[in-house]
Amino acid sequence: MTRAKALRWLALAMGYGCAAIGLFHVLGGNAAIPGAPGAGATVDSLGRFLGAVFTGYGLAWLRATRQRPIPASSVRLLTGVFLLGALGRVLSVAVTGWPHWFQTALGCLELALSPLLFWLADAEEKAARSATSQVAADAEA
Repeated sequence: MTRAKALRWLALAMGYGCAAIGLFHVLGGNAAIPGAPGAGATVDSLGRFLGAVFTGYGLAWLRATRQRPIPASSVRLLTGVFLLGALGRVLSVAVTGWPHWFQTALGCLELALSPLLFWLADAEEKAARSATSQVAADAEA
């Protein structure tokens, strides 16, 4: 698989995955938060609000994938937000201790995917430039 195809696949997975997870939190409230089903109205309100924000985050990934090539600046910005969320989880562990195991697994996934997404960020732009250069070289020959 080329870097460009990997970027497109991961960006689509991020988009659909985040949008679905966000909607699940909007609809499920506290029941959607592992380890916090009875956390109360304040956490329920916050969870549903952040679920809507996460839905929008997923839609931003999908919007980026509708462009050809996927803009590296969009990938870097969205990945930076993703990494900030992962670092927030690390801060939470330092301040309040370990969360539910599923939250820990998500944090590990976020920390692992962020460098990969940063590395892939310009893959489609580079592939497009390379293809344009090849077409120009073929035209001159």
